Amino acid sequence: MSSLELKDLYDGFRDPEVIKGYQKVIATDAQKLPHTINIMEVCGGHTHTIMKYGILQLLPKNIQFVHGPGCPVCIMPKERIDHAYVLSMQENVILVTLGDMIKVPGSNGSLQDARAKGADVRFVYSPLDCLKIAKENPDKTIIFFAIGFETTTPMTAALLETVIRQDVKNILLHVNHVTVPEPMRVLISDESCIIDAFLGPSHVSVISGSKIYEEFPRDWGKPIVVSGFEPVDVMQSISMIVKQFIEGRCELEVEYNRAVTREGNTKAQAMMDKYFQKVDFRWRGLGDIVQSGLGLRDEYDRYNAEKIYDAILPKEEIDDHKLCICGDILKGKATPPQCSIFGTACKPTSPVGSCMVSSEGACAAYYKYGNLI
Repeated sequence: MSSLELKDLYDGFRDPEVIKGYQKVIATDAQKLPHTINIMEVCGGHTHTIMKYGILQLLPKNIQFVHGPGCPVCIMPKERIDHAYVLSMQENVILVTLGDMIKVPGSNGSLQDARAKGADVRFVYSPLDCLKIAKENPDKTIIFFAIGFETTTPMTAALLETVIRQDVKNILLHVNHVTVPEPMRVLISDESCIIDAFLGPSHVSVISGSKIYEEFPRDWGKPIVVSGFEPVDVMQSISMIVKQFIEGRCELEVEYNRAVTREGNTKAQAMMDKYFQKVDFRWRGLGDIVQSGLGLRDEYDRYNAEKIYDAILPKEEIDDHKLCICGDILKGKATPPQCSIFGTACKPTSPVGSCMVSSEGACAAYYKYGNLI
């Protein structure tokens, strides 16, 4: 497909007339809803689409959105950020990570602050960029601080596989990958979180397949529609959810069927299983969630920065700033404007909480698209 054809395709997914068509259908169907429905969009990418294209303003009042914990930077607890900070300050270490992580404040400051103090901190678009950095700096230890959901985990696995195959001696990994279903279960189980349905993440689902969500309508009575990120995708997915409610159905449906299958990318899944194992992980705002993380398998300890540098890494759990309500925002219990420091003490140029830092964070979306700039 040419770049022009690709542009035409995505212009179609942003067509105002198509969006208006779905708006009318949703408005008509919403009149038949028995009660207000709260839809959680799990992924921060959906949050930004909803805010950027004014989708909240297009919906009737009895359809509400609550924002979820699907931003990999936002859910990173401060002690993990402190790990990255401490590692970056070690002699002859180059700390490599994805862009948004550089600005997230830990208890000692951000990686950006560490860089200002002389640390060699670099951000990359692909984990495989670490290979070039390692070859250019043979006397340095390259530590890749890996983050992300199932979407980015295969790329970290590909990095490790290449490191092993090429016998690269100076690359280590600090792995902070997490998975989607476990926090969804936690949120459903929390009576203070009012969630009637889910918009399922699209890119995660390309890797893991829609099968990972089958339990939610079956066991929990929560409809879920796996949605693409474009505004037409989101509007169509909302319409599909509303129709489930008025027709008395509770199902898993896939709107993003141009890329998502039930089984997903089995080759990527096999690579993930080869190098990673399920581990417990502490989520910012949600606390410890059993088997919600992915850590390196024991046979790859020689590449595990968290074990090699264990003696110097902080162990204490660190809470957020007392005025920051990122935790409640990640649970869908609050919206950014309800935070007392939103847009004042906490802004993208001076973030107090992680939800203001990340390009997928709810606070950043509300700030950018809420006419606060």
